[in-house]
Amino acid sequence: MTQIILETPRLILREIDIDKDINAWHDMMTDEETVRYIGGQTMDRAGAWRQMATVIGHQKVRGYGFWSVIEKSSGEFVGRVGPWFPEGWPEPEIGWTIHRNHTRKGYAKEAGAACVKYVFNTLSWRRVIHVIAEDNVASIKTAEAIGSKFLYSIDHLPPFGDVKCLAYGQVK
Repeated sequence: MTQIILETPRLILREIDIDKDINAWHDMMTDEETVRYIGGQTMDRAGAWRQMATVIGHQKVRGYGFWSVIEKSSGEFVGRVGPWFPEGWPEPEIGWTIHRNHTRKGYAKEAGAACVKYVFNTLSWRRVIHVIAEDNVASIKTAEAIGSKFLYSIDHLPPFGDVKCLAYGQVK
């Protein structure tokens, strides 16, 4: 059974299950609009599987990582969200990717707010950031809606290449 980490009024945030989630994850990562602000590269199924394995590995190494976001009413996979701090990242982050089919429903805000509470109360983080491509207006609005403010600019950060990013964040 896949462990549920958090629940919100409309969402379940649970451990990633590569067998259950691969089809939906692959679909999300082949959608050009969905990946536009997270490196911009669509993935074949093997690439999506490797990315999921990386995220699961991050969970094992750090003790936390992205979770699958499931819509309670339908049981559908809608995206990924969670604490993230890979090697080379400027600070511990809460990131989110919501499939285009589920944007404009407030899911990133709902899941992101729950994650902020989780990292402050459960992981004892004192500060959290969100790395956002500077032209990703929707994610900037989401970060602001969950209480984060602009902190600094980031000129180069894989997987974004030369895309300028912004760090939004908050302290406990």
